[in-house]
Amino acid sequence: MHKTILGAALAASLTLTGTASAQEWPMRAVTMVVPFAAGGPQDTIARVVAAGLGEVLGQQVVIENIGGSGGMLGGDNVARAAPDGYKFGLGTVGTHAQGQTLYKKPLYNSVTDFTPVGLVAETPIALLVRKGLPVSNLQEFIAYAKANQAKMSFGSAGPGSATHLGCVVVNMVLGLKVEHIAYRGTGPAMQDLLTDRSIDYICDIINTAKPQIEGGTVKGLAIMTKVRSPVLPNLATGLEQGVKDFEAYTWTAFFLPKGTPDAIVKKLNAAIVKTINTPAVRERLQGMGAQVVSNDRATPEYLAKFVPAEIQKWAAPIKASGVTVD
Repeated sequence: MHKTILGAALAASLTLTGTASAQEWPMRAVTMVVPFAAGGPQDTIARVVAAGLGEVLGQQVVIENIGGSGGMLGGDNVARAAPDGYKFGLGTVGTHAQGQTLYKKPLYNSVTDFTPVGLVAETPIALLVRKGLPVSNLQEFIAYAKANQAKMSFGSAGPGSATHLGCVVVNMVLGLKVEHIAYRGTGPAMQDLLTDRSIDYICDIINTAKPQIEGGTVKGLAIMTKVRSPVLPNLATGLEQGVKDFEAYTWTAFFLPKGTPDAIVKKLNAAIVKTINTPAVRERLQGMGAQVVSNDRATPEYLAKFVPAEIQKWAAPIKASGVTVD
């Protein structure tokens, strides 16, 4: 009898301790895993959010770049982390939706191995070509690529990344068979595009594509959304240039390890929502082409439903393309 009472008291004490710990979180620096190399488009978004988030939380938010396998290595690192709120990760359409179909053996299950925190922003993808490629619009690119595809190549941030699958869409819609060169992040791929030799085109997220297009270091041929982007109003859509189903995009969301206490999830979500609604942060994100989502779409509940829907949405084109990654 006494042992039963003592055991119950101990259990209650541990529960209260855990609850108190969750309520006091964070008591030290927090790590945000970015599953791509430094300098890429998602890394840029992450650093803008991290700076503002640190001020809201009252603790430093440290960026840890873990690139490779289209973002899966970084995602797996988060999935395996302790569910105490001190490590969370950035996820994208590539890491948490497309990769589930693209990879024969995904390192994790995007639906069951994470605790959703919130969707933050959506960002269109643009088709960019090297400056020396003798084309100036999408129709000229189509004609040139069909005549020269055997000796052309495109780059990406790695197999399964949004930049990879953006170009998978391009090649599938246009009927091209072009060599894929995978890099450990968009930054290195962009650097090679700028050399005007190594690769011919990439499908880059608009926030890193924008300065290169405006600077004239690459040529932007099309925005891969149904409407033009406010930050690149002169870049025509594929549809405007006579090509249907020319659509590719990415999104940015945050995830905690499975089993993270609800109190921490709610506190991190509230801090992120406050951060992205801060005028300075919102202005910087939108200036890069990232459209900040409305508050009703920034909830853990919305993200929990959004991810499975995105997995299903991208499964069909990925399977149709025949592209798989071991």
